[in-house]
Amino acid sequence: MKAWVLEQISKVGEGSSPLRMVDLAMPTPGAGEVLLRVLTCGVCHTELDEIEGRTPPPHLPVVPGHQVVGQIVARGPDTRLFSEGARVGVAWIYSACGHCTFCRSGNENLCPEFKATGRDVNGGYAEYMVAPEAFVHPIPEVFSDVEAAPLLCAGAIGYRSLRLCNLQDGQNLGLVGFGASGHQVLKMARHVYPNTPIYVFARAQNERAFALELGAVWAGDVGDVSPVPLHAIIDTTPVWRPVVEALKNLAPGGRLVINAIRKEDSDKDSWLHLDYPTHLWMEKELKSVANVTRRDVREFLNLAAEIGLKPAVQEYPFAEANRALVELKTKGVRGAKVLRIG
Repeated sequence: MKAWVLEQISKVGEGSSPLRMVDLAMPTPGAGEVLLRVLTCGVCHTELDEIEGRTPPPHLPVVPGHQVVGQIVARGPDTRLFSEGARVGVAWIYSACGHCTFCRSGNENLCPEFKATGRDVNGGYAEYMVAPEAFVHPIPEVFSDVEAAPLLCAGAIGYRSLRLCNLQDGQNLGLVGFGASGHQVLKMARHVYPNTPIYVFARAQNERAFALELGAVWAGDVGDVSPVPLHAIIDTTPVWRPVVEALKNLAPGGRLVINAIRKEDSDKDSWLHLDYPTHLWMEKELKSVANVTRRDVREFLNLAAEIGLKPAVQEYPFAEANRALVELKTKGVRGAKVLRIG
């Protein structure tokens, strides 16, 4: 089969080719595993974190990709949940131990043996992949293969972030960054909290315009002051500065939820410049988001189908994975990027 592999840590920029196309042996499903013919795979900023070494894979080479939509073409022993031909998705959570304190309490995203798709094991930038049957998800029929891919990470992690806000309907919500995850959070928040006004902070004018199109009541630059104090803010940016800027916009007792696997070092000093009265006084809270659980993915897929939430998507041919990654790094994002593979 054909697959894109990451062979070494490197910087992504104009003209770079961080991945290499290779021929790999077809994987064979083991006990409890299914073999997928990959149809589409989302392109996520976390791939940039892997390539550039902020969340490095434990071994190289590795096939990246963790927003995978595929069709089951073979099953290993001890599989019984899905039949061959079923269309399923694989998210960032590839597996967890199932018996630690975190797994038993429903917080498998914090499991010390958590394995991430496309980082700890080969992922979806390939024609085929294997996955544990217990960690794949049925895809609602209302979504096309391309539409479904971003729901598996950008949507699911956005859903978890929104839950962690502890927001009440009518309170003010802020979104910092407006890419693949942010635009889905806005859509679901408008459904879950119909009386909540949403304020968006994004560095690119086209992203701010897109937010207003989708129903934000206000959109400004990352460093702007919101018209009103915000009860909760979700940060989906890859850098530090927006975290500091967001803190000044929180209402007393407000919560900032940071939705990022890692933060880039390009402005690494700015987060040190905290002014206690401005940024942290009045019992403001910071909450990080760590991975997702299977529950997050499945609940969000059902919610998205129920409310007709379909992400804005830019599609790329499988052969242009490097172009998709470079454009994700260097250009403004309107929605999500997806590779068409099958």
